[in-house]
Amino acid sequence: MSEWWSRYFFKETINLTKLAQAFPGKAKPDSHYRRIQRFISDRHAVGFDSVAWFVMKLFGFLETDYYLTFDRTNWQWGKKDINILMLAVVYKSIAIPVYWMLLNKQGNSNTRERIALLKRFIREFGKARIIKFLADREFVGEKWFGWLQSEGIDFAIRVKKNTRVTNGRGCFVQARPLFRTLKPGETLVLAGARKMTGTAVYSSALRLDDGELLIVATAKPCLDAIETYALRWQIETLFGCLKSRGFNFEDTHVTDRRRIKRLLVVAVIAFCWAHRVGEWQHERVKPIKIKKHQRPGKSIFRLGLDTINGALFQLAYGFGEAVATLFPFLCVNNQPSRC
Repeated sequence: MSEWWSRYFFKETINLTKLAQAFPGKAKPDSHYRRIQRFISDRHAVGFDSVAWFVMKLFGFLETDYYLTFDRTNWQWGKKDINILMLAVVYKSIAIPVYWMLLNKQGNSNTRERIALLKRFIREFGKARIIKFLADREFVGEKWFGWLQSEGIDFAIRVKKNTRVTNGRGCFVQARPLFRTLKPGETLVLAGARKMTGTAVYSSALRLDDGELLIVATAKPCLDAIETYALRWQIETLFGCLKSRGFNFEDTHVTDRRRIKRLLVVAVIAFCWAHRVGEWQHERVKPIKIKKHQRPGKSIFRLGLDTINGALFQLAYGFGEAVATLFPFLCVNNQPSRC
């Protein structure tokens, strides 16, 4: 009963048809559907900078230093490619989305697109509080590394094992042989800056348990580059919350890039709301239980989303007479069932 009601009042989906069914009022679902379409169309201005300021203030990022991270998420609807480049702030085992860009193509972003997104962030919030910029192997390149260094932005970015880098004699070789002595679980930080993709960077590597090399380039000397780079994974958790483990963003059948960008505003605000509610519940009300495998029973985001759903269910539960009238099969002794 509880789950049924909460899903009716708080739709965990970005599918417009399903969202339209949850609108209050006597209008037909088709009318609600058109209202949503008008909202994500170009008829109304959306202040993306205002949304970014809301997010930064909500999580206290204006008063603390932080890591920034980039990543993409993409899927197909029919023959249309949906490709989103997201800029986020690393925060408590998850990443908080701030700006995003819809790419009009398949595959990786280019340097111009990355710089444009990061410049927009810097224009609003500066760069003094950026500890490091974290990114995966997709986000490499001479112009990109050079621009980050020219802006004084430190970074920890994974590079491919066949990336060409100078050895101790100044000759260009693939990065892989420089770390050939590493055993699984071992790390190595190369001494001094080495030329890579036309810029001088510092290189560190970890031999993973499966034998694969994880090589990270940083703009400044960094003994914990591998651990710092690992924080990048938190943006993958964010994508999971926006998609399969939360709002099922892939369920939207919208394919227009401008409309998806606007629709993301709704998902981002809902995500931030749920996460902050979850934090409050975990820190002030009742901590999340740790299971036998030493992992939390649920995420902060899930706790917040369940709390919101529960509150909305309680609101709906107050209309007991209406429930008994409309859904008698859900009632016991003429009272709404507590099952």
